Amino acid sequence: MDMKRTAQGCLLTLVLAAAVAPAWSDPPTGSWEKIVFHVDESANARWAILLANAYMDDSPKAKIVFVTYGPGIDFLLEDAEDRSGNPYDPAVRNLTERGVEFRLCADTLGARSIAREDVLDTVLVVPSGISEIARLQLKESYAYLKP
Repeated sequence: MDMKRTAQGCLLTLVLAAAVAPAWSDPPTGSWEKIVFHVDESANARWAILLANAYMDDSPKAKIVFVTYGPGIDFLLEDAEDRSGNPYDPAVRNLTERGVEFRLCADTLGARSIAREDVLDTVLVVPSGISEIARLQLKESYAYLKP
């Protein structure tokens, strides 16, 4: 008898959950996809840029924010280049034009004695990179990706 009640309770729970849950095919209107890309190593920056472009191709209304700290800020500095000598600035500006935001940790600038003037002008400096990632996830419901 207890097994039967347990099974009925489980079935009722599933039916109620299905009834109140929104259908996957009916996403909220507007820009509902919000992604934070966590970059703490500039060696991953080119890959992250590639992934962000691909994501924007698939979901042009998505809201993407890169948050960088530690060695991950280096690709957002003036005249930064990848290992092949290709500048990052054009790729960053291209994504910025597509609505992607780049945020850089002020604590890292201070710890590494880097002047704000050395940061690309399209980049927003935030007090703490790690706190910004947590804030976006917890208060603004951003999904977290770490390329």
